[in-house]
Amino acid sequence: MSTSYQVFARKYRPLSFKDILGQDHVVRTLANAIEQNRLAHAYLFVGPRGTGKTSTARILAKALNCEGGPKVDFDPNEEICKEIAEGRCLDVLEIDGASNNGVEQVRELRDNVKFAPSSGKYKIYYIDEVHMLSNAAFNALLKTLEEPPEHVKFIFATTEATKILPTIISRCQRFDLRRIPTKVIAEQLSHIASEEGINLDPIAATAIAKGADGGMRDAQSMLDQLVAFCGEKISESDVLEVFGFTGIETITGLGSSIIQKDTVKALSTIYEQSEAGKELSQLLTDLISHFRSVLVFQVDPSGASKELTQEIISRVESQSQIIQTGKLIELIDHFATVEGRMKWSPNKRLHLEVAVIKAVQILDQTSIDDVIDTIDDILSGAPAPEKTPQIKKPIPIKHEETANTKIERPSQESPQKVDNPVNQNTENQAIPEKTPESRPEPKDLTTDSEPSGDDTWSAVIEHISKVKPLAADSAARGIFYEDDGKQFIVAMSPEESIAEGMITSERIKPVIEKCLTSMLGARKFKVILKEGISVPEPPPHLAEFEEETEKPAEEKSTTSPPQDLEENKVEKEEQSDDIYNDPLIKEALEVFEAVIREDS
Repeated sequence: MSTSYQVFARKYRPLSFKDILGQDHVVRTLANAIEQNRLAHAYLFVGPRGTGKTSTARILAKALNCEGGPKVDFDPNEEICKEIAEGRCLDVLEIDGASNNGVEQVRELRDNVKFAPSSGKYKIYYIDEVHMLSNAAFNALLKTLEEPPEHVKFIFATTEATKILPTIISRCQRFDLRRIPTKVIAEQLSHIASEEGINLDPIAATAIAKGADGGMRDAQSMLDQLVAFCGEKISESDVLEVFGFTGIETITGLGSSIIQKDTVKALSTIYEQSEAGKELSQLLTDLISHFRSVLVFQVDPSGASKELTQEIISRVESQSQIIQTGKLIELIDHFATVEGRMKWSPNKRLHLEVAVIKAVQILDQTSIDDVIDTIDDILSGAPAPEKTPQIKKPIPIKHEETANTKIERPSQESPQKVDNPVNQNTENQAIPEKTPESRPEPKDLTTDSEPSGDDTWSAVIEHISKVKPLAADSAARGIFYEDDGKQFIVAMSPEESIAEGMITSERIKPVIEKCLTSMLGARKFKVILKEGISVPEPPPHLAEFEEETEKPAEEKSTTSPPQDLEENKVEKEEQSDDIYNDPLIKEALEVFEAVIREDS
């Protein structure tokens, strides 16, 4: 092999601003500063390894010292640009902060800044890993950094900005370079493979990009190593074999097993990976990353393509349709907690297996939103759930005198005996029982004239009381504030923060926006908390609902004592039937393995 061979990380290093990938915020700011002649005297580049700190510093130096510069669109093939790229330009001094961290080296630098550049416009000092300088060296640099000569520019780079003195940071323009997205790295690897005549499987490119953890240089070095290992054809299995990563298919399958509550299959996957010598901490990290991808696709399917590769999207799409967002967030939070514990645990497999079992239990738990939705369905007149089989209960002992006697249950309206049953039935038929369908319908506001905001909000409250009764009282605590054609704004007192949280929740807000859209056209719903807002009187139907809620208690307090002891016993027996058949009571008995004890 020729000694002039260059590794991919050096051969494909960015040469101009347009070649920098994944750092658009840095490129745009520097380019605008150059075009507007608003150049700072010191720059600080902060970011993880392999994200382009040194490359960006060199490109900035080229832009400042190129012919006719400073300018953004310089020619990378100019002689001075080549010298800067190769590190042999006399006007661009690259200093390693780790090996030149003493105060003597900084004093020497301070003495040399007064000399003018030899060929370029600026003399540029680039100090890499600047956080390695000692405190004495930083202090020696302070004065020069604060008021450098006009022909001097400082560029610092570090992976640990917290170790730099605040007085140094305050004298620099700071740029935080981000981890490069997996999709961007995978696309660049495919480009390099195409240029080099290498057949790189797209799934393999994605696996390399994920393993690089946001570092382009790491990914390019890994690709170099794979070419040496398997030649000009690279598949995902090659990547997994060389670097010990877990395959995307395995991670997806493990995530699917958890979502489908298949504990046996999930534990089997963990066993196989452990026996294959895979790092279980990395397996958990990849699993969290997978669930995050599902969450990203679930929240914004159209925007997911900006961050996720097509291979990942095709795998997470089906899973995003069978798990709720709230449960997904709970899983991510749960596994993130376990990830922190696993770092210091000698038995990582045990932690991971217990975490998977608990994750399945989390998915089995009924959320409070589901309970509220069920109550709303019951109050709004939806069909009740099917009755479960009755629990076998003790047979109550009846007295002899009531064994063959059929006793009518006393009416709730009056415990007194009725002299004329026919008249009573007639009266009962004259007063129809109130049903959910008899509640007021939303006002019809689809008229030629635009309805007022107050009328619109009243109609919305009426609609909520029908479909989400538990949220109606919260909605009634707000008043119409403003409608700008895009947003319908309701104001509430700061004391009503709980009510505000209820009607802006993911469960209620879409219902309100749908109702507003049907009446006014497309509208977003917003609530503001404003001082001086008084709670309005509840709408008539809500007041009526509250009266009905309080009515049984009033009737109970005014009801006269039962006339007959036997009638009271029969009534208690019927109430006992209701208790035994109540689904919640049944579930409680099963959970606690309990029985109902009847006291005499």
